[in-house]
Amino acid sequence: MKQITPQQLADWLQDTARPAPVLLDVREPSEFSYCAIPGSLPMPMASVPARMQELDPDAEIVVICHHGGRSMQVAMFLERQGFSKLINLAGGVAQWAQQVDPSMPQY
Repeated sequence: MKQITPQQLADWLQDTARPAPVLLDVREPSEFSYCAIPGSLPMPMASVPARMQELDPDAEIVVICHHGGRSMQVAMFLERQGFSKLINLAGGVAQWAQQVDPSMPQY
């Protein structure tokens, strides 16, 4: 499974010459409402099997959670369902807050 660092993702999102990935945030609604990377699509981990048809299997998807564990599990699940362009955000929103956006609330 491919991984991307928060800084690499930030650079990608700022690169207007490159299409932005889908930012799939698989944390719980309370976590997402507390802090999220702008533009993220909230889809709690437990809802992914029922909602994966909302995702384009050919799109580049960066899967996000708090520290990177749940997102890795979801990425591996989606990969088994035929999604091929999945990337896990290493360190999740916790590392994003530390490395990219220090103003983001942390928990």
